[in-house]
Amino acid sequence: SDSAFTIYNAAAGAGKTYTLVKAYLKALLSYDYKEGYKNILAITFTNKAVAEMKERILQNLYNLSGLGDTEKTKDLVLDLTEETGLTNEKLQQKAEKVLKSILHNYASFDVVTIDTFTHRVIRTFAYDLGIPMNFEIEMDTQLLIQEAVDALISKIGQDKALTETIIDF
Repeated sequence: SDSAFTIYNAAAGAGKTYTLVKAYLKALLSYDYKEGYKNILAITFTNKAVAEMKERILQNLYNLSGLGDTEKTKDLVLDLTEETGLTNEKLQQKAEKVLKSILHNYASFDVVTIDTFTHRVIRTFAYDLGIPMNFEIEMDTQLLIQEAVDALISKIGQDKALTETIIDF
């Protein structure tokens, strides 16, 4: 499709990772320069899925470049040559250049969890949101509830409306 955003929703084992990796590689290899990955953001749910996506992208680039097992990527080569319009030779050359570039600029290879992405957005707009730049994310809900209750109790006697509400309760 011509949309910049695509959603893949399918059951486990239906080939979502293959489809996502192929879409990522198609976008990556369609760029005219080797650092196209700096303009692609892939978001998934778990750290395990991030690791798997990155590993599959790199392994496929390695195989596509002719350095690895080309037999494993036969179907992928057919799909990519058809979808990108690149020849096998051009696809191989681009895959090798892109692979080397990613390995030299690994921090710019953005496959992240939705949590990491959200955290980046919030940190970027921390000032606008009125939160400290050095905020931390707390995942322990018990601790959060305890701190919220402690903060509430500490205001009893100072905040008239709160004090009346607690007494009425």
